Amino acid sequence: MVCMASLDTRIDEIGDGNFRLSIVGARSLVVSLLCTGALLTGCQSTVPGTPTTRAGSPTEPSFSTPRPSRTPPSAPSSQPPSTPAPTPTGPLPGVQVLPTESGGYSFIETKSGQTRCQIDATAVGCEARFTNAPEIDGEQANGVETSADGKNRWLVGNLGDPPVVKLEYRTYSAQGWTVVATEAGTRFTNDRTYHGMFVSLEKVEFY
Repeated sequence: MVCMASLDTRIDEIGDGNFRLSIVGARSLVVSLLCTGALLTGCQSTVPGTPTTRAGSPTEPSFSTPRPSRTPPSAPSSQPPSTPAPTPTGPLPGVQVLPTESGGYSFIETKSGQTRCQIDATAVGCEARFTNAPEIDGEQANGVETSADGKNRWLVGNLGDPPVVKLEYRTYSAQGWTVVATEAGTRFTNDRTYHGMFVSLEKVEFY
């Protein structure tokens, strides 16, 4: 709807300075206001009815929460815990134990008969005519000694005539030392510290 109205206002001036709206202008104003109200009413519309939801409209998805998995406890082992095998403290099988004489010594002589030694828990000393022995106070050393803690020395002395055991070419045990006799020489190794020496007429090696 379109409403058209012209506001034809005539203003008559009155001598006292006030203004008066003419009858024609008043009518035109009323018509204009009525048209404006009708225009606003025509621009609004209301549709009667009840709102409904379409059958295919999406809905909020739902997800099932999985239950946490549980691992059943393992059955206890019926076998007892293994224990490490004890370390052997005595001589190995097949190793001959040398006898102990008075004072806690064992005395040996090599198969060649050229070297004699005394053994106790702290040291091993051997006597022989060494070909490369150093001189001590102007005399060639005829003795050599090694201790369990690795101290070594050359000396001049005499073992005397102790009751010796003549060695064969094999392995022996005496006072915490392992004695390995070979044709090349005799090796003495402390079972606890692994210090020792190799003795022959031609050379002596400490370790």
